[in-house]
Amino acid sequence: MISEQASISAILRLHRQWLSDPTTGRRADLSGVTLNEADLPGIGLSKAILSRATLLDTNLADADLSGARLDRADLQRANLAGADLTGADLSEADLSGAWLEGAGLAEASAPYASFRKARLGEARMAGASFRNAIFRGAWAARAALHQARFYDADCQDADFSQAQFYHALLQHVRFVSATAFSANFGGSKIDHCDFSGADLRGARLVRAEIIQCSFRDAKLADCDFHEARLRGGDFNRAVLAGVRFGGAQLRTADFRGANLRGARDLTPDQLLSAMTDHSTILPNGSNGPYLRFSGAEKPR
Repeated sequence: MISEQASISAILRLHRQWLSDPTTGRRADLSGVTLNEADLPGIGLSKAILSRATLLDTNLADADLSGARLDRADLQRANLAGADLTGADLSEADLSGAWLEGAGLAEASAPYASFRKARLGEARMAGASFRNAIFRGAWAARAALHQARFYDADCQDADFSQAQFYHALLQHVRFVSATAFSANFGGSKIDHCDFSGADLRGARLVRAEIIQCSFRDAKLADCDFHEARLRGGDFNRAVLAGVRFGGAQLRTADFRGANLRGARDLTPDQLLSAMTDHSTILPNGSNGPYLRFSGAEKPR
């Protein structure tokens, strides 16, 4: 257990030496340390070991934690605004309620980590891995999630408004009642994800591959599905007013009960490859099922 400021200073001095020349100094090992409410802005702990550290309410704003081991660390409510966590190991770490606005988590590994109600606005998370991670109630507006990987993650009630999921891999992710207003999922693979009740108005899904996802009761008005590839999927009671479908593949997409009023760029072949019935509202405002030569694919 490290508690004295002098001891921390000595560890940091030796760690700086180690970073400059591994043959001198010593890598900082703060495993199991308790530094609750400590004021450590800008601290340099790149590649340090903080496994199982307890850092409740600690001020780590602008800290350099790149490549650090923070597995099973308790960082609840910690201030990590602007911190560099590039390539950090956050396995099973608890960042519930943490402030991570503008933080860098590119290529970080965070299996089973909790970001419940964390503030991740404009965080940079390109290439990060979030297997079985929890983002319930998190705020991640304008976050950069390019090529990030989510598997079996819980993002219920999270806010990803204007976030960039460009070429991300999303498998078995629960976005139930989440907000992703004007988010960009372009080129992403979205596999067996649940967007039930989510607000995706204005989102871009251009050239995305969308496999057996649920969009029940989702708000999808003005989304762009241009050249997207849909395989199956449940759109019951979803609102798709003004959605663009130019060049999209809608193979067995289930639009029964969906509101497609005003949807644009649909062709007869697209609608015939999807599933519609009497509860479908077609682009021209009439009720389905869609029939070839009916002209119902054209919005009024």
